[in-house]
Amino acid sequence: MTKLDETLQMLKELTDVNGIAGNESQPREVMKRMIEPYAESITMDGIGSLIAEKKGDGNGPRIMVAGHLDEVGFMVTRIDEKGFLFFQTIGGWWSQVMLSQRVTVTTSKGEEITGIIGSTPPHVLPLEARKKPADIKDMFIDIGAASREEVMEWGIRPGDMITPYFEFTVMKNEKMLMAKAWDNRIGCAIAIEAMKRLKDEKHPNIFYGVGTVQEEVGLRGAKTAAAAVKPDIAIAVDVGIAVDTPGLSEKHGIAKSGDGPGLVLYDASLVAHKGLREFIEGVAEEMNIPYQYDHIPGGGTDAGSFHLAGTGAPSIAITIPTRYIHSNAGILNRDDFENTVNLIVELVKRLDREAVDRIKYS
Repeated sequence: MTKLDETLQMLKELTDVNGIAGNESQPREVMKRMIEPYAESITMDGIGSLIAEKKGDGNGPRIMVAGHLDEVGFMVTRIDEKGFLFFQTIGGWWSQVMLSQRVTVTTSKGEEITGIIGSTPPHVLPLEARKKPADIKDMFIDIGAASREEVMEWGIRPGDMITPYFEFTVMKNEKMLMAKAWDNRIGCAIAIEAMKRLKDEKHPNIFYGVGTVQEEVGLRGAKTAAAAVKPDIAIAVDVGIAVDTPGLSEKHGIAKSGDGPGLVLYDASLVAHKGLREFIEGVAEEMNIPYQYDHIPGGGTDAGSFHLAGTGAPSIAITIPTRYIHSNAGILNRDDFENTVNLIVELVKRLDREAVDRIKYS
């Protein structure tokens, strides 16, 4: 087993905890503990987004870098008389990645109970039905209970959080890291690490490292966090789709694992601010930081709400190419994490009032 260094331990702790939209207390506490030594103040917005502030120049522009705390998962909606749980998806799920996956049900008292997603066995289905993907509404979770009463005795109620179960794993190629909840604890980790590296550095602005809530259900925490910060520049750090696996090609996307952070040209919620994108490209080229481009026509990021905050703020999403997002586990490359942190740090060092004004009016 690979011995975990400080960075890997941070990534393990962030991804091992559970937190769907509206239930982000666990990852928020971990992020708070990790970023607190490097921040001058930590606050929350009204719905739970964490906002860490570090002043380089108190009169400088406000630079916001944010990942979202919530992961995709499920919520208990009904318990039948035999003790099986029925659920609502929280965030986008494809039914073909769900069946027979191990999950964790977290009770209101914090107890974690293991279950598995089941449905009608294919052996008893007509031939034509076997050829079709299982419908999510026909799925249930088996926690080994014998009755509704037993489930209630265990403390499970409608509204309780259900999350994928997966343990953080360093793969044989030690640059490749496998875990649940990369979407988007990796963005939170980048905000933490950037603030850590800026602790003793001068920067001509006020830097905010943010963990937003409820991104997976409509960028909700992005709206409230941006209203609290009032950023002059906003960067969402999130996962992108790595197109380096069988069946994918450049017609599906252009970001590949290990080739550096992806600058999102456009997605369903945002066209990247041209001046900010060009500024980032210039810094990356100056510092020899590899980068690539990404586009996500079928999805959005928190940047889609950041750029509309107040009177508007130049915004962009920077992505870490990740395999198998919105499933029980994903894989990303540690080099992409390191290069994204390096890029964020160099950007913050250069974003003074003059640079921000030049970006805004370019």
